[in-house]
Amino acid sequence: MTKITIQTIVNADVQKAWDYYNKPEHIVHWNFASDDWHCPSAEVDLRVGGMMKSRMEAKDGSFGFDFGANYNVVENLKKIVYTIPDGRVVEITFNDQSGKTEIIIVFDAESINPVEMQKSGWQAILNNYSKYTEDN
Repeated sequence: MTKITIQTIVNADVQKAWDYYNKPEHIVHWNFASDDWHCPSAEVDLRVGGMMKSRMEAKDGSFGFDFGANYNVVENLKKIVYTIPDGRVVEITFNDQSGKTEIIIVFDAESINPVEMQKSGWQAILNNYSKYTEDN
């Protein structure tokens, strides 16, 4: 299976970076790839065996879907691994960089959309996360 890697360095310490990535009250502000989409709700039970779910919708109401996963690994302030319902695995690593945080996401590509399209979509979401975290 093809693995895709995206990353960012956010100007925030690892505690803030972790919280803004994992707490529903923050996720709803950044979890979308473009400004014509939004994330009206998010649920997180951040523990091994726990689940997460985010609702992603076009702002005009034309399309929407739930993105969900089950957590396999949760290492506080360091790493999260989850599996989405189709069996693909996502690994997120948080690396302390002297007051900034490097976030690396490696995920299994799906077979419907081109790899570059998947990479750019996930990177756009991660870029929204970085901007939101740095601005708040």
